[in-house]
Amino acid sequence: MTIIFLLVTAILVFIFVYNKIFEGNIFIKEISPFFRKMIEDDYEFLLRLRYEGEEVDLQEIFEKRIRNSVITFIILIFLAIAFGKMAFIIFAIAIVIAFLVFKYPYYHLKSMYRRYLHTIDMLLPYYLKGLEILVQHYTVPVALSKSIETAPNVFKNGLLKLVAKIDAGDSTIQPYIDFANEYPVRDSMRMMRLLYRLSLGSQENKQEQVMGFSRMVSALQNKAREIKYKDRLDKMEKKTMIMLFATGGGVMLLLFMSMTLMI
Repeated sequence: MTIIFLLVTAILVFIFVYNKIFEGNIFIKEISPFFRKMIEDDYEFLLRLRYEGEEVDLQEIFEKRIRNSVITFIILIFLAIAFGKMAFIIFAIAIVIAFLVFKYPYYHLKSMYRRYLHTIDMLLPYYLKGLEILVQHYTVPVALSKSIETAPNVFKNGLLKLVAKIDAGDSTIQPYIDFANEYPVRDSMRMMRLLYRLSLGSQENKQEQVMGFSRMVSALQNKAREIKYKDRLDKMEKKTMIMLFATGGGVMLLLFMSMTLMI
């Protein structure tokens, strides 16, 4: 009888929402200020990074997190009532699961950001190596401009901003610092500072500065190779462990089935 009541209630709620008798979005907007106290400090930054170049409504995305969490909580409570298990422990579990549903999009963005940092960490030394060759024949601003065409896609947006600021007459270190902040990986700040000093150097000592820049780029490339090999080894180890567990699990299952048949 309880299940029938819940089904009828669910159908009525759906009809009200579909016919806009009850606006669920208004309810979400009303309770969103309470959830805003739970918003993460870097959530907006991660969203802007994730949807860079696209027009997105940050408020709408945040309200979708709230809606999914509330719906999850309501469904769990309804299921608990339907099975006659409504107790404090069930209520607490529903709150925990709803909270995890609310936090999952943020953790997903964090995971994507870590992969993004790893990617640019691996690509930066190889981009700088190409830039080093250009710097030997051109000034630093010209070399940066010419490097955009062959640069990895992940750097092109930042390079366009960097070159635009320099072309606008900003001869300070700030455009280089902004680029390093946009790609906050290992040694990016130090390399941009060195590149700025190279742009200020005279032609007499340019070759010596380029040699110093080249040595640092080579060191970064060596580190990138080491990380790449380590990643490959870790991946191979994970695959080996999965194979061992799968083989061991299969053997245990066969033994269990054999013992069951013998009994």
